[in-house]
Amino acid sequence: MKIACITPSVIPSNTANSIQAVKASHALASLGHEVRVFFPGDSQVVWDDLVDLYELSSRFDVTFVASNPRLKRYDFIWKSVQQSRHWQADLVYTWLPQAAWLAGKNGLPAVLELHDRLTGFAGPRFFRWFLGSKQKKRVLVITRALQQRLEKQLHESIDPEIIRIAPNGVDLERYRDLPDTAMARSILDLPDRFTAVYTGHFYAGRGMDLLFELAGRLPDVTFLWVGGKPEDTARWKTKVESAGLKNVILTGFVPKMQLPLYQAAGDVLLMPYEKAIAGSSGGNSAEICSPMKMFDYLATGRVIMTSELPVLHEVLNVSNAIFCPPVNVDSWVKTIQELRADPEGAALLARQAKQDSMQYSWKNRARLALEGMD
Repeated sequence: MKIACITPSVIPSNTANSIQAVKASHALASLGHEVRVFFPGDSQVVWDDLVDLYELSSRFDVTFVASNPRLKRYDFIWKSVQQSRHWQADLVYTWLPQAAWLAGKNGLPAVLELHDRLTGFAGPRFFRWFLGSKQKKRVLVITRALQQRLEKQLHESIDPEIIRIAPNGVDLERYRDLPDTAMARSILDLPDRFTAVYTGHFYAGRGMDLLFELAGRLPDVTFLWVGGKPEDTARWKTKVESAGLKNVILTGFVPKMQLPLYQAAGDVLLMPYEKAIAGSSGGNSAEICSPMKMFDYLATGRVIMTSELPVLHEVLNVSNAIFCPPVNVDSWVKTIQELRADPEGAALLARQAKQDSMQYSWKNRARLALEGMD
């Protein structure tokens, strides 16, 4: 099929929504579909730059569409749908309810992927119009919890023939043939001792204060913090140095192709989410999230320690992860100490995590999205 992907995300960018949109589009292309991505911008992007940033293998077209910010992207949506028609797309795949509805109005089947509740006055209205359209349609949500929130917001159930639960995914190929922890630490020139790894942004709600306190309480554990915006990394580096902590290593930004090696260096991979989780644009996703790092962690085949958030149980369980109360430092310290004392139990958790990751490839997710849509 010819699939037009219409995303509001900035391309290129290392924000989670940009990475997710590009990975979802790339998965469609990897299945053999002809894909063209429309994004709001003012200049064309260089394919080689996308390959390096997002680690892509299957080529697809990426087209910028000029947009006036004062029009709240409605001009971008209109132009993108019209260009999709002109391109003779068979399907529109979008993260925008307005674009999904407009595609249907123009006779195009549409897949609408949602990662959050509908916002403002227009969001719910366009979503209802999309659900009522006569064209073939699909609603893709990242968690069952999000489906429940949407249905509560709409005061009605969504037709089960239309909706699919599709958690975020992982590039399994990147996690094949990883070295063991000792070898990974050697390659990265890290201390060869028990290591706890955190990868991702340092936004509010990601548990950075807890990580900082853990490092102070567990001086014989190396804490490897991978990622973060430059200004956030600099701020935390200053705080770590001021506290005299010698067991915290901040790497700053690491290209995606190198990230698996850093994760492989960990005896335990940390997801210390708080009760409220902010993204790059704010908000709170703690009740409905599907973190991409969770799937990377599974594929790494290491022990996962995560905050006890109900939504995470849609993917994680006591056989592939360890759960601790959010922001309860004493519990996290005790659990890490117990983990170090039980290498056999840790190995069982790690093996199960690796095995469970196999169902979460981006390609499998794309197949689910298109099921019955061709």
